[in-house]
Amino acid sequence: MDYVRGMERLRLLARRFALDLLIVILAAASAVEVALWHHDEYQPRPAWIAAPAVALVVLPMLGRRRFPFYAPAAVWLLAAAVSFTDSWLIVTPVSMFLAANVAAFLLGNVGDGLQARLGLAVVLCGAVIVVGNQPGHARTELVSIPVMFAIAWGAGYAVRERARHAEAAEQRAIRAEHEGQAAARTAAADERGRIARELHDTIAHAVSVMVLQAGAVRHQLPDACHEHKNVLRDVEQTGRTALTDMRHLLDAMREDGGGVELAPQPGLDRLDGLLKEFGRAGLPVRLSIAGEQFSLPGGVDISAYRIVQEGLTNVLKHAQATEAEVALDFTPDQLSIEVRDNGRGAAGHGDGAGHGLVGIRERVRLYDGEMTAGTQAGGGFRLLARLSLTRRLP
Repeated sequence: MDYVRGMERLRLLARRFALDLLIVILAAASAVEVALWHHDEYQPRPAWIAAPAVALVVLPMLGRRRFPFYAPAAVWLLAAAVSFTDSWLIVTPVSMFLAANVAAFLLGNVGDGLQARLGLAVVLCGAVIVVGNQPGHARTELVSIPVMFAIAWGAGYAVRERARHAEAAEQRAIRAEHEGQAAARTAAADERGRIARELHDTIAHAVSVMVLQAGAVRHQLPDACHEHKNVLRDVEQTGRTALTDMRHLLDAMREDGGGVELAPQPGLDRLDGLLKEFGRAGLPVRLSIAGEQFSLPGGVDISAYRIVQEGLTNVLKHAQATEAEVALDFTPDQLSIEVRDNGRGAAGHGDGAGHGLVGIRERVRLYDGEMTAGTQAGGGFRLLARLSLTRRLP
């Protein structure tokens, strides 16, 4: 583990300081090349002056982190200045040629677009000055050599643009992910509110039955049972209060501030009508039922209907399917709901702002169930939801 950590640290250091090391090597190599020349024609000045001078032309690039534009630009400005006194110090060392290309690349790689373009002007002007100060230069070199350095600048500019586009794409991906998460949270909250409103009828009916039964028992008790009658009266009053509070709560949950819907909530007994509606909309649906069908708890019944409805709506809107199938499997402790189609698979089942599979997932989670969704092996999309029948809501 320590070895891996050490190698990772070494890799990071090498990545951070590799270019610095290259700059130092180029500066030293340029100085050595100049110091080893013994031809007076090419080295009219003493080596102890020429070698440090040529190294100092290259070393400003070490400040590129703090001065990303001025550090490489200084290389070209110094090279042009030195060429007025001794052009051979600039044009003769091969290492100086490589250092000039590195400086041109760094100028093209500057983050600021205006500075990058200004860097191109510095490269071209500096190259023309250095070539022009070289005795015996050819006229074509005034064009060809600056073009070579312009190519190095262009490589740096291309790398900069690629990095900028990659960063922009990453920012868009992060923003889209955040927006998608926010939309999913909003959709989940909306679905929870919808589930709560749908369960109102079931819960209200159950509480109303309890209140009525308590009242009926209280009226049948003889007058001598005062304590029992008072207890039942308290039960009735508590039940009525609970119904009123529940209605107020559900009114507050509604986005439009209106009252609770009075229409009865649909269950699997209305599934045939739902499938006929989708058939009229252009999506034939086949229904298959396994196991012995029995009456479901109210909340499970509503959720099962809504899961089928949401699944088929996704198929109709996104899958471009020609047919679909709904399969229900009844067991004593679980209801399985499967919706299949012959459409485009997962690519066609985008859930928009999150109102599709997100809503189904919330309903399944409410009943400690499981949900899977994805492309089938033979093509098409498959949604499978399992609702537990052993858990009852409090």
